[in-house]
Amino acid sequence: GEDYVTKYYGFPPTKNHVFSSPRSFLYEAHGMQPLLSFAQGGLAEAWTGGAYPLNDYELSDFPFNYQEIEPHYSEVAKRIGLIGVNDDLAKYYPYHEYLLEPLRLDQNSASLVDEYEKRKSFLNNKYKCYLGRSRVTTLSRDIGDRKACTYCGRCLWGCPTEGLYTPSITLRECRKYPNLTYIPNMLVSHFSYDASGRITSVTAETINNHQTDQFTADHYVLAAGTLSSAKIFIQSIKHQTGEAMKLCGLMDNRQILIPFLNLRMLGEHYNSENYQYHQLAIGIETEYPEEYIHGQITTLKTAMVHPVIQNEPVDLRTAAFIFRNVRAGLGVVNLNLPDQRRKTNYVTVETDPNSRRDKLMIHYTPEKDYVKVINKAVKTVKGFLW
Repeated sequence: GEDYVTKYYGFPPTKNHVFSSPRSFLYEAHGMQPLLSFAQGGLAEAWTGGAYPLNDYELSDFPFNYQEIEPHYSEVAKRIGLIGVNDDLAKYYPYHEYLLEPLRLDQNSASLVDEYEKRKSFLNNKYKCYLGRSRVTTLSRDIGDRKACTYCGRCLWGCPTEGLYTPSITLRECRKYPNLTYIPNMLVSHFSYDASGRITSVTAETINNHQTDQFTADHYVLAAGTLSSAKIFIQSIKHQTGEAMKLCGLMDNRQILIPFLNLRMLGEHYNSENYQYHQLAIGIETEYPEEYIHGQITTLKTAMVHPVIQNEPVDLRTAAFIFRNVRAGLGVVNLNLPDQRRKTNYVTVETDPNSRRDKLMIHYTPEKDYVKVINKAVKTVKGFLW
């Protein structure tokens, strides 16, 4: 049910700061539910470590192809640690250098892999669906001060060995350099630029007392996340010209969670000493290569279990008995649907009448046949798993 899948991915209170926003950052969304973060490291401070390269179909609108940026993917993998296998999914997210050997599979995941290998030809032909390892930023061996995964099951609450990469690790390393100054608790408003379009400064304000300050540099990099970067960009032009432009082509990362039960695992012993997040992924081919559907398979291990038990339509003792016998076989597929750029989807800013501040306005409408796309994808995954 809805409560089950919501709680399955629920984060403990220690992660609340990742999803909180300063009151001075105003936004209004229509047609989608944006997820923003102002934490040191951003949303990836509470991610599950999935990191995938874009292939040539996905890069078709960019002025470069995969081969040109492959060395940079390899360099990132070398620096942060990334697990990858040259398997059936490598044709969708290419196999590059410096990928680590995989972690030990939990019993449920291993069971799925075994059954897939037995029926691979049939499953590939009937469903156009493939199974392989997901790319995860988790260490299977020590790198620097970070230790490999110890299978302690603490992923959700925070990896004690920092085997699971988060961007705050890189920030901590950068702050060791004497020529870097890190300024926290400030919200960037806009860039200023001259008549030739060259940026001359960036304006930011303190979160607590809204005092503004200007900063100058030789180079400026705008990397505040999709929506926050868009707001800064639009505000910069508005500050210069007085006009609030529209940035069209907004796309949504639409996800569907599909819970499942591996019947071969009924009554099996639950082992908590496993890596908690996804280790397997599925890929579904569609009529058009650029509309490939990607899914991550997460088997239930050390996630919070009381939401599952309390939603069973039986008494507590019976619910606990049932859960003990099915726990080892429970899992969920996080299905990521493709999206396309459309002019009807855009972001802009409007002046809030109360605070007189710029408010980010988000407008999104899915394509007309999106329900059919969803239903077909869900049906394919259910058939594939069954």
